[in-house]
Amino acid sequence: MANENTLTYKGRPLRRKDNLIYYGEMTDKYIVMLQILDTEALQDMKLAKRVSVQLQLTDPDIRSRDRVVKKAEKEGLYVALDLGAVWLERMLSQE
Repeated sequence: MANENTLTYKGRPLRRKDNLIYYGEMTDKYIVMLQILDTEALQDMKLAKRVSVQLQLTDPDIRSRDRVVKKAEKEGLYVALDLGAVWLERMLSQE
């Protein structure tokens, strides 16, 4: 369960480590991993330019490369996150 200090998107938590962003609950069957592949400078900030999106199984007994259910590459973080949110919602609603 996300606490009040955790960033969320559409009711699910976001966790960031370097250039990786994890979206969803690790206790669910699926999670989305976003990897920022390229950035561009805008004034004093870095904006994500190219982002890899992967819908993954969270089962620790499966090898990491076999966990990937769907993958895509998108321009911009919002577009990538929105796609990942749709994939995650559809897969979790099938359970």
